[in-house]
Amino acid sequence: MNDKGSESARQRALDKLKAVDTAADPLYDDVTRIAATVCDAPIALVSLIDRDRQWFKAKTGLDLAQTPRSVAVCDHAIREPDEVFEVPDLAQDPRFADFPYVADGTARFYAGMPMTTADGDAVGTVCVLDAQPRRLTDEQRDALEALSRVTMALLEADCRRHYRKAADAVEPAAQGEAAQRAESFHLAIVRLDRLAEAVAERGERATEKLVAALVAELESCTEPRLGDYLDRVSDSPEIVAVLRGPDDEPRLERLRAAADRFASQHRLSLHVGVAEAGTADENLMAVYLRADEALSRARDAAAGNA
Repeated sequence: MNDKGSESARQRALDKLKAVDTAADPLYDDVTRIAATVCDAPIALVSLIDRDRQWFKAKTGLDLAQTPRSVAVCDHAIREPDEVFEVPDLAQDPRFADFPYVADGTARFYAGMPMTTADGDAVGTVCVLDAQPRRLTDEQRDALEALSRVTMALLEADCRRHYRKAADAVEPAAQGEAAQRAESFHLAIVRLDRLAEAVAERGERATEKLVAALVAELESCTEPRLGDYLDRVSDSPEIVAVLRGPDDEPRLERLRAAADRFASQHRLSLHVGVAEAGTADENLMAVYLRADEALSRARDAAAGNA
């Protein structure tokens, strides 16, 4: 996990899961409650390691939503993806002794089992922390490994649901006479990142109104009479636009400019990924997946990881 290529692949695997900044889910909360109980620990987390932060999909015994990646023990755990990463006393380990939550006594013990994809990319951990130095028993270590596998299965199931919703969002773009006449098309994904932070700051209703306003702003850049189509992926911070015709580049640039302007006006984190169809009748989801890869690269560039 040390070379840039491996980290890029790992981050892409996390991006493809579409899990960061998603809404709370009782199933993941159950995972942390079980981990805390089985491991007799006051704190348990489902932690996802993003570009510059660790974000908690679920948590028990902790109020934080995320921490900087630079002070995440889980960032070290994912470098050894095949085994439980255990630190009996964080305060005695020079890698972690200065971390704020170690220095203030919140955590002295850590144990985390990485969650890995089928390709072996570690996207995060199921972990437990304690205010007292200690070690897990063999049974507790086995349980943490099992919970990691279960949580990875939940993430993958949620991911499949997202891509089914994305397919539903783009499918109407293939219909209509204008779409049939078009010789080529671009597909753009506009993603509102750090959605959970926006909800925490503005409230859920205000954030949903903001997303609706963004959809309207982007829609004003399209030309439906030419076969353009735009829709939001259901229950997602993603908006998908299909722009058709040999003269779609100006509309694509207007859409990019509108996204940048909206992000600046409302202090939001927006990124855009674009892919061009190889043929006029290319499968829309195939183009969507290429745009999704471009979106991941755009997010890398914004984070200074390109």
